[in-house]
Amino acid sequence: MNIDELKNTWNADDSFEEAPQISIEQKNKINLPLEKVRKNMRKEFWYTLITFIIAFFAVLSCKTFKLQFYLSVLIVSMAFVIGFFFSKFFKLYKEISNTEMSTYDSLKDLLQQFYLNKQYYISFYLSFVPFLVCEMIIVIEFIPHSKPLSELKTAVLLIGSVVIGLSALFLMGKYWFHRFYGKYIEQIESLVTEFKK
Repeated sequence: MNIDELKNTWNADDSFEEAPQISIEQKNKINLPLEKVRKNMRKEFWYTLITFIIAFFAVLSCKTFKLQFYLSVLIVSMAFVIGFFFSKFFKLYKEISNTEMSTYDSLKDLLQQFYLNKQYYISFYLSFVPFLVCEMIIVIEFIPHSKPLSELKTAVLLIGSVVIGLSALFLMGKYWFHRFYGKYIEQIESLVTEFKK
């Protein structure tokens, strides 16, 4: 095969076609749910920051230094974990702030980013399991009881609190994600499916 035949074969190959372009009307349709997601991401950041400020002031109101110290270490540890997840969160925020989505492939890539961040979100809630356990241990140890708790009562209280706390975390996380992001991601998915047709 000579060079001219190779060039003709290369030019005839349709596999390198550009991805379908998205019209201005379609971009406008997709920008509404994206703007809602961006707005909710900003809200969530501020809610988290305010929660940490309140938590630090609550720790200062504790009576014993030992309790203050344990709770401070717990809150600082949580701040590191939350910082890691928010770094991933901000990466997505920057990605969806980029309004240069002009092809179907860029929309598919954005949806992939949403799916990945949904997994981060689930991991975020699961990462609170050790913090919940530590918090329950601190509460059981430092709350005064009229009679000392037996080891069995302490174990039942700890396990029950963790099971109830985990269930509440799971349900709250699922509700929170759907309310703040899930319904908008579903809108974007349906728009991508519509563009594909």
